[in-house]
Amino acid sequence: MGTTPTQVMAFPSIKAIVRDNGTAEVIVAGNSRIVPAGESLQDLRNNALALVVGEAQTLQRPVRVQIEDPEGHGELIVHPDNKLESVSYEPRTARRRAETPATTPETAAPAVIETTPLTAPKPAKPAETAPRQPWPPAASNVTEAAVEEPAPTLRSLKDTSFLVSAPVLEPATQGWRGALTRLGIRMNPSDEELSEREDIRTVSQHWPGPRTIAVVNRKGGANKTPTVVMLSAILARYSGAATVAWDNNESQGTLGWRTEKGSHDRSVLDLIDSSTELLSPSTNAAEIAKFVHHQTADKFDVLRSDENEEGDHEVTAEEVDIAHQVLTRYYRLVVMDSGNTARAANWRRMIDHTNQLVVPVTAIEDRAEAARLTLQTLESRGGHDAELARNAVVIVSESTDAKRSMSGDALKRAKDEAERIAKGFEPFVRAVVRIPYDPALVNGPIRYEALQPATQRAWLAAAAAVADGF
Repeated sequence: MGTTPTQVMAFPSIKAIVRDNGTAEVIVAGNSRIVPAGESLQDLRNNALALVVGEAQTLQRPVRVQIEDPEGHGELIVHPDNKLESVSYEPRTARRRAETPATTPETAAPAVIETTPLTAPKPAKPAETAPRQPWPPAASNVTEAAVEEPAPTLRSLKDTSFLVSAPVLEPATQGWRGALTRLGIRMNPSDEELSEREDIRTVSQHWPGPRTIAVVNRKGGANKTPTVVMLSAILARYSGAATVAWDNNESQGTLGWRTEKGSHDRSVLDLIDSSTELLSPSTNAAEIAKFVHHQTADKFDVLRSDENEEGDHEVTAEEVDIAHQVLTRYYRLVVMDSGNTARAANWRRMIDHTNQLVVPVTAIEDRAEAARLTLQTLESRGGHDAELARNAVVIVSESTDAKRSMSGDALKRAKDEAERIAKGFEPFVRAVVRIPYDPALVNGPIRYEALQPATQRAWLAAAAAVADGF
């Protein structure tokens, strides 16, 4: 029995955009995924629809997709078994076009589109339904009329300005240079201070639209939760952007144990249950405080995982979609902690929403190997996942075991091992940052101000490397 369009949910919002410059993207719940290039416009359409079929297979139901390309726009119903149903299609109105006979390849350039079978990622079974409907219907034989722009005879006033664009360099504030400046002898800042200023400028920016950071490593004890807390604290402090740290463990995570608890016990499951109210246009922005736990010193919020001792609920892909849609309405930055199972539905869905991947690792070989395998898994999946792996930021923290022993030889070995692991990752990712050992990160609630100055500076550099990827 067929599915009528009214029976297909409009959630999540999906849009497939194909451009005449040879690029395309699929936007799922506000998150853009680049479509692999093709040799023709139809190849781009097929590649875009392949991503949408993957969404339908993940959700195990048909989905709606708004389509837009140089020839028109409309709506399709896409089924998990690779079948497409056309709901509507409206050709784009030609502007200043003239009909011409299709006598040569040059004059016949938008030809009738022949649809080709769409190769979807791992379809459940070959489609045994009616033939695929074309996207779009056959195009008309038209060609652009040439429009010549008159050559300017005078220079445009847009090409000049009387404003001075170079910023004035502020004097030094740190070290002996800063001391001399305070005594009235103006000194330029050192290279170290300039580097710190640049990192602060980077993390202080605001970006159009929300950004999602995923912190992943399939091995426990790799410093995922401290990394989530530190990145959230620094980005919230310097940018002033509303920031939330979300414990996306499939059952029970530890982010709530390492951060302040609010006056309630609500978790992500309570937020999902109240999502209709929270997404209502009439709901006040302050209502989100009922579900998150505010960090009074570090100025970000925490969305805890379910702390049911029975552990009888695992977060699904669709629940991740709902929670992410709610959070990106109320926050500009979402930093996601994760569990250790890259095969879990909520883990994979988190990756779909991610703009920047962060892979923390302590300088121990099994943690480093787990980080490598995590990146390798994403790279092997291709598309959006592979792009995240290539642009990942790896954060290498020195081993705590050597520090506890306080042995000089052990300390040197710990630093050497951290350096070896960091250099090992450098050829494969966008950035690698090393973090020194700090006892304030080992136990109890984590506070940025409790860190040693060298640790604060290292985490600032790590946050800047992450922000560079937005």
